[in-house]
Amino acid sequence: MKADLSHFEKLVPALLWLDDVIQTACTAAEIVYGVSPETDPYRGLYISPEEMERLLEQETGAAQLQISSNDLQHVPIAEDSALAWIRDVFGLSTFDVKTVLLALAPEIDLKYERIYAYLQDDVTRRRPSVDLALNLFSSSTNDKCSQRARFGANAPLIRNRLFHLHPFPNQIQPPLLAQAIKLDEQIVRFILGSSDMDARLTSFCEIFEPGNSRVKIAASSVEARTLPALISRATSTAQPLRLYFKGPTGIGKRHTAEALASHVGAVLLAVDITACLASGLEFQQAMELIFRHAWLHKSVLYLEGVDVLRKEERGHQLRMLLAALTKHDGIAILAGQQSWTVANNEPLGMVNIDFPVPGLVQRQMLWSATLQANGIQLSGDDVLILASRFALTPTQIAEAAAMAKSSTIQDSSLQSDTPDPNPMQIQPDLQALVAAARGQCGHALAALATKIDPLYDWDDIVLPEDALAQLHEITQRVNYRHQVLSIWGFERKMSSGKGLTALFAGSSGTGKTMAAEVIANDLGLDLYKIDLSGIVSKYIGETEKNLDQIFTTARNANAILFFDEADALFGKRSKVRDSHDRYANIEISYLLQKMETYDGVTILATNLSQNMDEAFVRRMTFTVHFPFPDYDARRHIWESVWPAEVPISKSVNLETIAREYKLAGGNIKNIALASAFLAAEDGGEVNMTHLMHATRREYQKLGKDISESELELHSSTS
Repeated sequence: MKADLSHFEKLVPALLWLDDVIQTACTAAEIVYGVSPETDPYRGLYISPEEMERLLEQETGAAQLQISSNDLQHVPIAEDSALAWIRDVFGLSTFDVKTVLLALAPEIDLKYERIYAYLQDDVTRRRPSVDLALNLFSSSTNDKCSQRARFGANAPLIRNRLFHLHPFPNQIQPPLLAQAIKLDEQIVRFILGSSDMDARLTSFCEIFEPGNSRVKIAASSVEARTLPALISRATSTAQPLRLYFKGPTGIGKRHTAEALASHVGAVLLAVDITACLASGLEFQQAMELIFRHAWLHKSVLYLEGVDVLRKEERGHQLRMLLAALTKHDGIAILAGQQSWTVANNEPLGMVNIDFPVPGLVQRQMLWSATLQANGIQLSGDDVLILASRFALTPTQIAEAAAMAKSSTIQDSSLQSDTPDPNPMQIQPDLQALVAAARGQCGHALAALATKIDPLYDWDDIVLPEDALAQLHEITQRVNYRHQVLSIWGFERKMSSGKGLTALFAGSSGTGKTMAAEVIANDLGLDLYKIDLSGIVSKYIGETEKNLDQIFTTARNANAILFFDEADALFGKRSKVRDSHDRYANIEISYLLQKMETYDGVTILATNLSQNMDEAFVRRMTFTVHFPFPDYDARRHIWESVWPAEVPISKSVNLETIAREYKLAGGNIKNIALASAFLAAEDGGEVNMTHLMHATRREYQKLGKDISESELELHSSTS
C-alpha cells in the first residue's frame, strides 16, 4: 500500500510509543510465560507440569503484560492527524485509540505479526487478540474486566465497524478474549492517507477526480440552472444536499454530477446500484462502506440506477439506502428513469431535476457538432431528418455517428480494390446514419415485443386509392411533425395528443401488418409488434400494468408500436353491467391515453371495427379500413406476389384464380408459397395443379371445402 508520507510522519511518534510498550511487554512475557521460546523447541505443542503449575498460580483475570511506567500511559498523537480525527468523530476512549494503533501496526510493518505471536505465546496468533489489547492497556485486574465493554456491540469501535472481531484459525466459537482484532480496510486506508477505493467496492464503484471542465447542465428544469450555486452553498456551509436526477440513460446525468463535483473541487464517487446488487456483497454492508467512503473523503456521492430498488421485492433494500441517505450529511445525488415519489419514511429535502431527451433544435446542434467532430459531411436537410425522426440522447448520437463511420469504412474496405482506403475520404451517407441511429434504440423493448424487420414497400401493398392515400398521410405527418409542432408552434396549443395514433380495421389477411411494415420501411424506423391477446389479463389492474411497462420501455425506443389482436380489448367493450365491464372499458381508455402520450407512432389492428364506439374512433389520428379485396385487387395481388426468380408455367391463369377464389391477400401469399414448394419438389415450373392443391390446403385451414370437380376443372387448364 502506498501511504502519503505526511500522514505517516504524523503516526511515527505513536508507533514509537507502541514499540516502547511492546518492549516493556516482552520483558514481562519472559516472567509470565516462563521458559523462553528459543530454549524450548516443543513450546505450544504440549503443556508441561511446570507450566500447568505456573498457570494455576497466576491471578485469574489479571492484566499480565500491563504497562507499569507512567511515561507510557499517554499516547503521543498529532492533533492534525487522521487518527486524532477518528478519535474525536467517533468518540473513542484512550483505550480505544491504543487498540486501534495496536491493530494498525501490522498494516504498516509485518514485523508486528511475529511480535504479537511472541506476546501471545502462540505462533498461529499473528494478529492482536482482544486478550492482548486488554493485557497491554489495562492498569489492573478490575480495569481489564471493565474495558471488556469496549468490545461490546454498542461500543464505538464495533458499532461503527472500525474494526472486526473474528476467530483465529482452527477455532470454533472462541470466547471474546480469544478473538482476533482486524482494523477495517477502509479505516486503514484513511489513517494512512490513501484515497484508493476499498477493494470491496471496486466492482460497482468508480472514482472521478475533479477536472477543469465547466459545468454543463443537460437538464432543463428551473432548479437545474441553480445547481452550481446550490452545490457551492452546501459545500461552504457543510449542509447536506440531496438531489434526484430523472432522465433516460445516456442523457448526461453522470456527466453533470461529475461537473458539479469538479465545480467545488470534490471527487465524485459513482455507484452502480444494479452492479452492487449483483456483486455478492451484502447490501447493508455495501451501503455502509459507500456512504462512509464518501464521508471520510468528502466526496460527492452519485448513485445511479435506483429504479431497480423500486421493485416490490427490493423494498427492504430501498429502505436501507434511504436510511443511509438520511444519516449522510454530505452531497448525494440519486439518478433514475422513473419519477421520484415521496413517502413518509423517505428523506426530506430531495431536489428533483429533470433531464429530458433533447428537443429538436438541440438534437440538430448535437448531430451537427458530432458529425463535424467525426469528419462527416451531411446536408442541413439530412441532419434535420436524423434529428426529427430519432429522439436520441447525446451519448446515443455520438455512438450512432461513430458506428456509421466504422461500418462504412468496413464496407468500403471489403468492396475496394485498394488494400487500405483512406478513412478520411470515406463518408457515411444518410442511409448508413439512419441505420446506426436505429441501432441505438429499442434494446429493452425487444424483451416485451417482437421486432419485425420491414421488408415491404409501397409497390407491394394493394389497397383502394383512399386507404393508400391515408397511409401516405401517416408518413407525411411524421416527416413534417417538427415543422408543424415545433416551428409553427402547434405543440404550445396541445397539452396532449401529440403522438400519432392509427387504427387499422379489417378482416384477417387484408394487409394491416404489411401496411405497418411499409410505413416503417419508408420512415426508416423500427417496428415492434405487440400481441394484445397476451397483454390482457383477467385480473383487475394487471392489463394496465402490462401496458404501462410496454410504453415506459418504448419511451425512448424511437419505434413504431404495432398492437395486433386488439379484438382482445374491443371484444370486451360493452355497456357497464357489472364491475368487470367497467374495468374492461377502463383498459381501453387507458390504452388510448398511453397511445396519445407516446411521442411516436402507435398502430392498433382489429378485425372487429363494428364493436368500436364513435368516441373511441374520434380520438384516433387516422382510421384506415382494409376492405376484403375485390376481383381487381385480387388479380393485382396474384400478379405481384411472385418473386421474379420463380418459374411460372405459361398455362397458369391468374385471372381465373382471382375471379373464382375470393381470398384475402394473406391467403394468396400462403398459396403462392405452398405452390412454389410443390413445384420445387417436382423439379419444374409452378403450374395450375400446384396452385389448385395449395388452394385446397388453404381452404381447409379456413374450414371450407372445394369440390373435386372444381379442382379438376381448373387444373385441367394447365
